[in-house]
Amino acid sequence: MAPRKQQEIFDATLRLVSERGYDGLTIEGVAERSGVNKTTIYRWWPSKAALLGAALVEADTLGFDPPDTGSLRGDLMAVVEGIRRLLTQPPGRDIAVAALGAAVHHPELDVRGFFADRMAREKEIFDRAVRRGELTAETDPMLVIDLLAGAVWIRAVFRGLPLDDEFAQDAVAAVLDGVAKQG
Repeated sequence: MAPRKQQEIFDATLRLVSERGYDGLTIEGVAERSGVNKTTIYRWWPSKAALLGAALVEADTLGFDPPDTGSLRGDLMAVVEGIRRLLTQPPGRDIAVAALGAAVHHPELDVRGFFADRMAREKEIFDRAVRRGELTAETDPMLVIDLLAGAVWIRAVFRGLPLDDEFAQDAVAAVLDGVAKQG
C-alpha cells in the first residue's frame, strides 16, 4: 500500500476514534473517510483493534522524534512537554484518552505497541546521556520515562488539572534531583 494512502487510513482511524470512541470506530467508517474499500483495509488489518493499534504507532498525527538538546535534563524536559501537548491539546488528547479507555475494556486492542515504539525511540536519549557521562549504564530508562509520563497522565487526564509552564522543569527536577532535603 502506498505510504500516503496508509496515512490517510490511519488519520481517518484516529479522527473517528477521537470523535466516537472505540465502540464508534468501524472499518466502514474508516473506509468512507479515507476513500478506500473496506476490503482494502481488511487485507492489511484483520480488525479494528489491529487497525487502531497500527495507527497509534504509525500515524503522522502522533509522530515522535526524540529530542536532542545536548543534555539529559533538556531532553527529558522536551519529552515531558511533548507528552503534555499530546494529552492536553486536540486531537492527541481525544485520541489518547479514547485509546486508553478502550484498551481497559477491550483486551483485543493492544496498545503496548505504541508504548514500546515510544520507549525504543526515547532510549536514544538515555544512550546519549550515558555516553556524555550524565548517567550510569545501569539506569532504567523505562522507569524514568514512566515516572515522568505518569506524572503528566495523572495530572492532566485523571485529575483534570492544568500543567503550567514550569511543570516539565519541576517534574524532571524531582526525578533527576530527588525531592528529599539534601545535606
